[in-house]
Amino acid sequence: MHVIQGRVRDYDWGSPDLIPRFFGLPPADFPVAELWLGAHRAAPARCDVGAGARALSRQDLSDGGQGVRSRAGAGADLRDYIAADPQGSLSAAVAKHHGGELPFLLKLIAPAQPLSLQVHPSTEQARVGYQRENAKGIELDAWDRSYKDENHKPELVYAITKFDALVGFRTPRRILGVLEGLDARLTQEIAEYIRKEPNAHGVRNAFASLLLEDSRPGADPVAEVVEACAERLTKDSPSPRADDMVGTLAAHYPGDPGIVASLLLNPVTLKPGEAMFTPAGTVHAYAAGFGLEIMANSDNVLRAGLTNKFVDVKELLAVVETVAAPPIRIAPERISPIQSTFYAPVDDFELSIIELRNAGRTYRLSGGGPRIIASLDGAADLWVESGQHLLVNTGQAVFVRADDGPAKVRGIGRFVQASVP
Repeated sequence: MHVIQGRVRDYDWGSPDLIPRFFGLPPADFPVAELWLGAHRAAPARCDVGAGARALSRQDLSDGGQGVRSRAGAGADLRDYIAADPQGSLSAAVAKHHGGELPFLLKLIAPAQPLSLQVHPSTEQARVGYQRENAKGIELDAWDRSYKDENHKPELVYAITKFDALVGFRTPRRILGVLEGLDARLTQEIAEYIRKEPNAHGVRNAFASLLLEDSRPGADPVAEVVEACAERLTKDSPSPRADDMVGTLAAHYPGDPGIVASLLLNPVTLKPGEAMFTPAGTVHAYAAGFGLEIMANSDNVLRAGLTNKFVDVKELLAVVETVAAPPIRIAPERISPIQSTFYAPVDDFELSIIELRNAGRTYRLSGGGPRIIASLDGAADLWVESGQHLLVNTGQAVFVRADDGPAKVRGIGRFVQASVP
């Protein structure tokens, strides 16, 4: 059992203060978009950092972001630590099934502006894409690299605050309803694709027309749609949320066709404590809020727009699923008086929320194998069967080895446990 320290990711869309404030630290002078708690090769957590270390290092915020992309620095690298004893750290079954890798990646995520419109690949698509880019000699950290590993990236987001997103395509009929009344040539052209084929194929053609080089609209037609949505908001809009989202996206990414593509997608808002699962092939964009993400151990992202990062339209269209699907909200299952678990339909991860209200009682946590336990607020004593004990305070995270055995906890507060089914 080891206290671990996460790795900051300084993507442009991040908030400089939301994650630091969560840990009681001053704002950074760069965007703190994500804090990774896991063992992905791109940014493995630090371990052996001392029993009192918080999951976010003050040094990572005070060095102008220079430590963001460095190796693990002070303390051992959790990836190397696991590799030294995969069976003990992960269990023989998990190590065999997941190639000796910790199968999940836990993140804090804080978008101050909308993320890119993106899709994640399946395992087979990732394997083929990773090998193809390797064969082309594209470096893993190259700007024009889409596949950073050979893994799929299904993900679940748990809202700590109100959390807004766009997820999956609307039904063709609903898309036509949202486009109706927008007196813009571009939306009329999109609607015509769907009228001709009111199915997933028509939606794909409409979506592709906004992205492909030979049909991609310029800034002026996009601006016309933005103006039409703003005008419709003052009247009787069939989807005020869609029109408002268009305005939000235009403020950050003027002229980007992804603004218009958002009209094809389902808007969703998670209240604090709610969760949503996004499978491979589902187009999505997180817009605003503060949350926890747990996903397969991958950093594979195929982008459609709303970003300054690399966009690979051809590959994205090969991966994206355009069959209409509502956002997949997952309700937790209460498995004990203190523990509720979100079960995703994958074998890489599950997420438990642990709420302790009686400091005089000790509870056994459900779940085995490799685990990461983190305190969102409060403090608790944590014991494992191997005999180790730690006091876990607000803002701290702990990696629990598989051979540490079952864990017991006592204290007050709210905690999360990332584990393997």
